[in-house]
Parts: sequence; C-alpha cells; structure tokens
Amino acid sequence: MTMGETFPTPDLSHLTAEDYDHVYEPAEDTFLLMDALEKDADLLRSIAPSICLEVGCGSGAVITFLGSILGSRPHYLCTDLNPRAAECAARTGTQNNISVHPVLTDLVSALLPRLENKVDVMIFNPPYVVTPPEEVGSHGIEASWAGGVKGREVMDRFFPLVPRLLSDNGVFYLVTIEQNDPEEIGCKMREFGFTMDKVMSRKAGPEKLAILRFSSCKRTM
Repeated sequence: MTMGETFPTPDLSHLTAEDYDHVYEPAEDTFLLMDALEKDADLLRSIAPSICLEVGCGSGAVITFLGSILGSRPHYLCTDLNPRAAECAARTGTQNNISVHPVLTDLVSALLPRLENKVDVMIFNPPYVVTPPEEVGSHGIEASWAGGVKGREVMDRFFPLVPRLLSDNGVFYLVTIEQNDPEEIGCKMREFGFTMDKVMSRKAGPEKLAILRFSSCKRTM
C-alpha cells in the first residue's frame, strides 16, 4: 500500500431500515475490521489470493471492501444462515461493482470438502457477545451477536474448520472482544498450527475490540 493509499467504504445506500431489522447493520466492529484489512493491504496483495471467504457476511460490507483492495482477480464467497443477509450481501457487491457470491449455510458446512485448503483470505466477525446459551444460533437478528458462554460458542465451533479451509499461504481474520479471552484463542489456534497477531484494537463503548490475524506456522510473514 503506497503511503496514504485508502480504499472507499462500500456504498450501502441500497440497504433500507427494513433490511437492518433482519441483518446486522455495520457498526464499530465492522469498521475496525475494514481498517485492519486496509492496514494489511500489502500483505493481502502479496498472497495473490484466488479465493476469499467471509463467514457470516451480514450486509456484505466487509467482503465488498476486501474486493476494493484486491480487485477482480479473486473469487469472493460469503456465507450466512440468514437468507436476507445473503441477498443483501449480493446486492452490496453489485452496488460496488464487486462480484460477491453468497452461500446459504451454517458456517461453512456447504463448502467442505470442495474448498479444502483452497481459501487464501478468510474473515469472520462472529457472534461474540456474552449471552445465555439459549440465545445462540437462532434465525433472528440476535443470532448475529449472541455468542453464549464467554461469547465463544460459535467461534469455538468454527476454529477446528480453519486448518481444513485455509491454504498454506492463507490468512484468517477474526473479530473478538476482551471477554472472549483472545490469548486463550491464540493458544487454541496454536494447537491447530497457527500463529496469531493482533492487527488492531479499539475501545467501542464498554467493549474492547481486537482484530486477530492467524497464519500457518509454516508460512513466513
């Protein structure tokens, strides 16, 4: 990234208040994730990705933003359990001239084994808020934030899938808050063969957000 190079925040003017009744509206965590991707633009381009994947895409703002950094060469996939989110993500891509392909599935189950070790850039802004376990996994808007015990129930289910999806050169970005215990997440991911770097952090109200980047221990950064 040349000094001062910035990328446009995706145009979301096509999304309505009614859309946001059903789909997570971009907030501080979304914009911190975009800032982290922008900061890592040189690294992301050096990977020369073929496949980029956002898990739990919501409005599609982040995968579309990634497209503004990397251009038209990669294939941009995103997943969501919420049909309204999948539709919004496709529309956000179209609105910003990025070809985004949503897949309606729980986490990545519909993509395995087809994408085994083929994903070069993976992004997940998971449900991370500490909530009662019974709130996890509903099909309503609360599914986008309800993380259950330690806010970790959904992400803990996803971590074992990361080594199956990421290519040898791939990188995985994860949004967390302090209550999720990022250090413990780092230890867990080390067991799967990944190193962890904190790309960026920011206080947002009572929450301390952090963007973590994981890459294979075999990879030289």
